[in-house]
Amino acid sequence: MKPAAYLDESAAAEDYSLHRVPVSARYSWWSVATQRFGQLSALSQFLLGVTLGLGMTFWRAVLAIALGSVLLEIVSIFVGIAGTREGLSTSVLARWTGFGNKGSAIVGLTIAVSLIGWFGVQNAVFAEGLHSLLGGPSVEAWSLIGGLGVTAIVIFGFNGMAWAAYVTVPAFVALAVWAVGRQLVRFSLHDLIWSQPVGRPLSLAAGATLVAGGFIVGAVMTPDMTRYNRTVGDVVRQTLVGITVGEFFIGLIGVLLAHALHTVDVVAIITTTSGLWGTVVLTASVLKINDWNLYSSTLGLVNVIDVLAGRCVSRRLLTVLIGVLGSALSATGLLHHFIGFLTILGILIPPVAGIMIAEYYVVRTWRAELDSSRSRGRLPADAPEWVPASLISWAGAGAAGYFIHVGIPALNALVVAFAGHIALSRMGRTLPRARVREARDASSRR
Repeated sequence: MKPAAYLDESAAAEDYSLHRVPVSARYSWWSVATQRFGQLSALSQFLLGVTLGLGMTFWRAVLAIALGSVLLEIVSIFVGIAGTREGLSTSVLARWTGFGNKGSAIVGLTIAVSLIGWFGVQNAVFAEGLHSLLGGPSVEAWSLIGGLGVTAIVIFGFNGMAWAAYVTVPAFVALAVWAVGRQLVRFSLHDLIWSQPVGRPLSLAAGATLVAGGFIVGAVMTPDMTRYNRTVGDVVRQTLVGITVGEFFIGLIGVLLAHALHTVDVVAIITTTSGLWGTVVLTASVLKINDWNLYSSTLGLVNVIDVLAGRCVSRRLLTVLIGVLGSALSATGLLHHFIGFLTILGILIPPVAGIMIAEYYVVRTWRAELDSSRSRGRLPADAPEWVPASLISWAGAGAAGYFIHVGIPALNALVVAFAGHIALSRMGRTLPRARVREARDASSRR
């Protein structure tokens, strides 16, 4: 049997993909918050703001952003606190927060496929933007350059992505402030705020859905990030700062620019306001969200392989394989044909957070095992294979998110999953704690 020190070193080398992150390996809240804000400082956030601005008045857009942000903050804080307390990634934490071993593999696979797809789509946006601005290599070549560049960053794990955020996030913020100030001085801020939208009208529910739906997968994946936080207070601070500032700052810039320039072409807006090099920096901000797409997808697949094949696969190796695959798919343009499928997968991910929150904070079937093992810095000795209540709740919530179009679909799915898991658990459809202990004791005797 290998000594604990060796196991700890091995886990650190793989970014604790299947282990608890020890207190000694955690970061300041500002380091993690910078990465959270980096996820929201992207071209897609400008596009969101522009879409709201073309279809809504300024103040109605503010309200839509506020509603969507509150939902994202609630989800992020609750699952984020669980991630910080347990020091576990989303898919591994799912083993003891309502899904069981095999259920967590389904969660990990759903997340991985979704994020690999969006990695390729975002990378294609990056490649097309740079090709239109700089020319030079073909779009396919830029796709490979961009995808492999992100892969190189993610190989170094959380620490490598932190250093990337220290560079890209301040550059993006400085550019945005300069660009907007330079463009909007030609307009009256009062006139822009009170001007009428020129595009197809958007309802408040539709606007809030765009805001919440645009980052709900990132909110669900919060434990992948907050497992590196030191305290619960750090999670709350970084969430409020990262999501509030990200959504309002970037989003409202997009709203104002849409009211000023009356176009949905984000690239044209940015080139008009900040010139060639500013556009390059802004387009590069796509990389800052794509590193997390790749990182979380690898964490999910590491868990899938561990559960289904009983093998601890190197996260770094998977990063290279998935990064190359995603870059190649991006270069072929094939992923654009699967955006509809990726959108459907996105409906299945919010219920995961609803079930995890319900189990961890309300039902608490496995909290005793988590608490006792946490004090030793290890994982619980055992986990159920399946939890019927979560599977039923997940399926029902996914159907609610897909078929119910009143309100915010992501919120509908999350609430149905939360309530359904609690109700079914109260009916005794989860594996009783006594059976978990019996199974663990039987395993130890063998």
